[in-house]
Amino acid sequence: MTRLLVLLFAIAMPVVGWLSNTGTFGPDNGTMSDRYPTLLVAAGYAFAIWGLIFLLDLVYALWQTTGTRKTDDTVTRIAPWAAAGFALTTIWMPLFSMGQFWLCLLVIFAATFCLIRCAMLLSHDRTPQEGQWMWAWLPLSLHAGWLSLAAFLNLAQVIVAYKLASTTQMLPWSLILFALAALMLLMVNLRMRGNIDYAIAAVWALIAVYVQQSDSSLPGAQTAAWVAIAIAVVLVLQTAMLRRRYPGGLLPNPSRAP
Repeated sequence: MTRLLVLLFAIAMPVVGWLSNTGTFGPDNGTMSDRYPTLLVAAGYAFAIWGLIFLLDLVYALWQTTGTRKTDDTVTRIAPWAAAGFALTTIWMPLFSMGQFWLCLLVIFAATFCLIRCAMLLSHDRTPQEGQWMWAWLPLSLHAGWLSLAAFLNLAQVIVAYKLASTTQMLPWSLILFALAALMLLMVNLRMRGNIDYAIAAVWALIAVYVQQSDSSLPGAQTAAWVAIAIAVVLVLQTAMLRRRYPGGLLPNPSRAP
């Protein structure tokens, strides 16, 4: 039953995403985001990664219902977390369009936790199923990596939307959010001994933050842009170091997963 839920919510995510972008639930995500500019917002092109994430998540959902995966312990353990993460991702989209920002914040951090849990379990699986690296670890790690930064972008918008801190001098509190995001990214990546796809998704988002803030006229935007790049560089260096240190360690080494 849980595996069926994974598949159903994997189908629901792109469907609800399309409905959100056509204005079914209210203004699309781009319009809502533009109403509350922050120093953490990413350039619009970066959100195209959702198309890849949705596609790979659907492939994973189909993969986990077939063959020997149906009885594999690790795949069984991640199914409830994946189903919850997909469901929360689905719910977040209409909530954001409807301006339910507090609920969005709760939902996106919960989704982030669920997807990180999936990536963690897969990263520590020493007896992976055939194709597991490509069809499970890759999709769920990308999803987790993107959400790990998107959650803090969402938090910044909540701060601006409800005026919880200065909306004219945003750099001081934005730097705190950058620090918290960097701490989480580095700690999670360390725990997985250098999850390449988790890092790729996060770096993609950080570069898009740099692109957006480089052209922004908001006070402190240039500083925010370079902070984003600095975090990206540190994350890449950490990943390279960890993969060098643990070349035959966890599942991220493709040679261990046929």
